[in-house]
Amino acid sequence: MPNDVFGSLDPRGPVAAEMADVWWFMFGLGLVVFILFAVLLVSGLFRDKGSDRGMGSSSHRWIVGGGVVLPVVVVTVVFGVTLAAMRILPVGGSGDAVVVDVIGHQWWWEVHYPDHDVTTANEIHMPVGRPVELRLSSADVIHSFWVPSLGGKLDLLPDRVNTMEFSADEPGEYRGVCAEFCGTQHAKMGFLAVAESPAEFEAWLATQSQQAAEPVGEVAARGREVFSEVGCADCHTIEGTDAVGTTGPDLTHLATRETLAAATLPNTPEHLADWVGDPQEIKEGVNMPDLPIGEEDMAALLAYLEGLE
Repeated sequence: MPNDVFGSLDPRGPVAAEMADVWWFMFGLGLVVFILFAVLLVSGLFRDKGSDRGMGSSSHRWIVGGGVVLPVVVVTVVFGVTLAAMRILPVGGSGDAVVVDVIGHQWWWEVHYPDHDVTTANEIHMPVGRPVELRLSSADVIHSFWVPSLGGKLDLLPDRVNTMEFSADEPGEYRGVCAEFCGTQHAKMGFLAVAESPAEFEAWLATQSQQAAEPVGEVAARGREVFSEVGCADCHTIEGTDAVGTTGPDLTHLATRETLAAATLPNTPEHLADWVGDPQEIKEGVNMPDLPIGEEDMAALLAYLEGLE
């Protein structure tokens, strides 16, 4: 499971840490202001009413100070701290950054490493301590990219590319989400940011750049035929085969992924069978249809998909 139990208040990267510092500062400042006004309110409720005579000028000073001056000071301080944080936060362009193109779909994430010709889905792998430059766009509606433990939110738009940058301080799997309502299955549009050592990251890239593994055994070989016969190849790509669809995620290395259906289910044989057998039950409205596949063909198809490492 992802280890971002406390999300944005448990930062695991410099960008998230800077944002957390701003949040705690605002929380502390707000708490001080709240306590001040609570004390003034209580003291006003229990003051001697006879002492109100001749306090017109004093009351005026309290109104101006507490109702005008103090809010202006607080807002100015918060504005200044926010601007200072924004100047520090990177937005892309670091010379040694890993460039990753992320395209939002209803309701999954296409992930492409242009410098390595690697395409995957719903997982972003990154080396610890090295910045990742994310180039964000959308294939349909507005989405919003957010990994609370590593960085802030940024929208994915259909008509432009937005850029952000973050990094991870330690290895781990950090859950990301779409933070902009994008349709009925918005809540099931998650992903994983996987931070690993540089050596593990390079090994992952090397594996992902290879073509799909050949099916092992007659059952899996039959499964590859079923994949094409029932129309899966029209929507999905599997490198090294005749499947070149672009509607759904690239499945070349499906078996190496941690989750299915955009981090909705763990990637286990049981959940894979549920997802392929009845995707609408799990994620109603998704573009993947319920396919009329016989029991033997379904077993063969699952055997083939489970071998895509």
